[in-house]
Amino acid sequence: MSINKVREYLKEFQKETQVLELDKSSATVDLAAKALNVIPARIAKTLSFRKDDYCILVVTAGDTKIDNKKFKQTFGLKAKMLTPDEVINLTGHAIGGVCPFALKNPNIKTYCDISLQRFDTVFPACGSSNSAIELTCDELFKISKSEKWVDVCFLKE
Repeated sequence: MSINKVREYLKEFQKETQVLELDKSSATVDLAAKALNVIPARIAKTLSFRKDDYCILVVTAGDTKIDNKKFKQTFGLKAKMLTPDEVINLTGHAIGGVCPFALKNPNIKTYCDISLQRFDTVFPACGSSNSAIELTCDELFKISKSEKWVDVCFLKE
């Protein structure tokens, strides 16, 4: 089970006991926000994009969308999301529980979007459709082993 792999991964950072297993689904930003009783923007959604034969992950605030022009300027490629099968095959996590932790493929690079920096803490998933963990932005960046902070999003209307 993916959540168990995430817990094992989080031991390196002494965070494994902080994983929240929810009674309700957290598979979407809105469901996660309701289950955690926070505003949707504080949900740290992990988006997966094709890059050659693998992918990159971008962790963004829940109230944002990818800005295609910024994405292309930053990564040098068009923002093309993976299919659900590709997501699970490359990351080891299914849609609804995708997170930047305990990734199946070590070639995956993770980036955090600056949209998250508005908040003291955010809530990424932990490998299942009913899990999350509360982390500061600095913790998220460190624990996800992110390459760098990027600016590739805009706020949804």
